Amino acid sequence: MKKLLKLMYFAPILLLVPTRANAMHIMEGFLPVEWAIFWWVLALPFIILGIRSITKTIKEHPETKMMLGLSGAFAFVLSALKIPSVTGSCSHPTGVGLGTVLFGPLAMSVVGSIVLLFQALLLAHGGLTTLGANAFSMAVAGPIIAWYVFKGAQKVGWSFSVAVFLAAMLGDLGTYVVTSFQLALAFPAESGGIFASFGKFASIFAFTQIPLAISEGLLTVVVMNFLRKYNIAELKALNIFKKNKEAA
Repeated sequence: MKKLLKLMYFAPILLLVPTRANAMHIMEGFLPVEWAIFWWVLALPFIILGIRSITKTIKEHPETKMMLGLSGAFAFVLSALKIPSVTGSCSHPTGVGLGTVLFGPLAMSVVGSIVLLFQALLLAHGGLTTLGANAFSMAVAGPIIAWYVFKGAQKVGWSFSVAVFLAAMLGDLGTYVVTSFQLALAFPAESGGIFASFGKFASIFAFTQIPLAISEGLLTVVVMNFLRKYNIAELKALNIFKKNKEAA
């Protein structure tokens, strides 16, 4: 666990190269002021509830602090990997699926927002004025989708690994759908309005984001299986298994 955590923490150093961000994080100053404020207002209640959720979890299970750090490092590294798309823009994984499965969507609203803040400050990836919008899509909407997919997959009896894979994959895709909708609301097309604009923004990233989401799902399963092997006590404390026999 410690070796994996160290790897996740030091890997971002390789990414600290100043570049102009042209990725799915909405870049600094791109949104009109009223929309930037609107998404901040929507994201803040989730962040406040997330702080309470994390405080409660750490108080009840202090041994999970390292796992919370791992979740943040995992999200930072994956969401900082900007991959050029065929349209001339960039796509990237989100990395929020792992932390969502471990700590729930409210906790990831805080962790994801911190990740986005550091990326905006250190990598010019996203921005401060657009942090509310980026936080809502990646740290709020994505984890909520991932959480309900994970719980739904468990409820219908699918294996733990399949549930984790679907949660991470669909949480990733859900983030991009929400971001496309945010951009469509701010910049409706002259012909076709919001829906035409949404189709344009969503299609820009479809070619790269679908394989990225699948890859993120697979990687999340690999990391989760590592945790199941070496940190089963912490996982049981977080009560992520539908039945304890699944952890065997």
